Amino acid sequence: MLPERLAAQLLAGPPARDPVAVVERLLAVQGQDPRGARLAIRARSAGLSAADVDRALTQERSLLITWVNRGTLHLIRSEDYAWLHALTTPPLLTGNARRLAQEGVEPDAAERGVAAIERALADAGALTREQLRERVAAAGVRTERQALVHLLMLASLRGLVVRGPMVGAQHAYVLVRDWLGKPAAPVDRDRALAELARRYLAGHGPATDRDLARWAGLPLRDARAGLSAIAPELVQRDDGLVDLAKRATPADAEPPPPRLLGAFDPLLLGWADRTPLLGKHTHVVTVNGIFHPIALVGGRAVATWGLAGGSVALKPFGRLAARDRRALDAEAADVVRFLG
Repeated sequence: MLPERLAAQLLAGPPARDPVAVVERLLAVQGQDPRGARLAIRARSAGLSAADVDRALTQERSLLITWVNRGTLHLIRSEDYAWLHALTTPPLLTGNARRLAQEGVEPDAAERGVAAIERALADAGALTREQLRERVAAAGVRTERQALVHLLMLASLRGLVVRGPMVGAQHAYVLVRDWLGKPAAPVDRDRALAELARRYLAGHGPATDRDLARWAGLPLRDARAGLSAIAPELVQRDDGLVDLAKRATPADAEPPPPRLLGAFDPLLLGWADRTPLLGKHTHVVTVNGIFHPIALVGGRAVATWGLAGGSVALKPFGRLAARDRRALDAEAADVVRFLG
């Protein structure tokens, strides 16, 4: 199971050629941690840099970040925006309204805030969060604590805004209609569920229907409907998991070389059970909703790590073989190179 998942995740086998190819395979990369999202691309490609990701976001407009799936910011392909947004965001509106109320933003104020965001972006083009804070506050709407974040999320859930280009070191918001244009046609929900199931398994198979439902933030019935729609493309495994029938990775495939993965890496978020990857160290890697960067050796987590003073500092779970440590040192140098 784990070798196939590592190959599906582009952590074993040939690396991807560019940032878009990585995101195409994974479908959605958790993106509230900008460095972590970029490092997810580094670990699955060769010779790229963070600047290549920024170019895809800014000049090429081929990638963007927005709220989809579980109500978390995700890095996705621009061409997947329409169907993935239409499919996964409706369940998020209730929670968003509750959080706005908790932040002291009543419905009428929320409407004024969204209108201010839309008007500011229409007038000025791309704006950062702090620039939008000024506009929203000028409309008499609370922006303190997390109020602005949830107003921006509401505007996103309504299909008005996404995080598009980089403006300096900041990720700016833009209007969907200006950045992506109008969608070609309404999204067919049944076809979208089928595409979700197919694309999830491409980057996460083998898995279960519950893994898909949890990852996408959708009811189990929707995950099952999507998998049923592509049943002729699937194979039911003896271990109870399902995968794409065309998967070519053998169960005894060679594990990937030692690798450093960033915070909130997709390998930590794709399935309900992380035991095959983390073993007894789950409580060290995932703490209060934070998914720390990890080091892989033999396809399993052997350490957490962080950047301190521009250098990678490893925190091994136990003793590392000398050759593995040398390989992780080379990885550390590449992380520094990639980030620039």
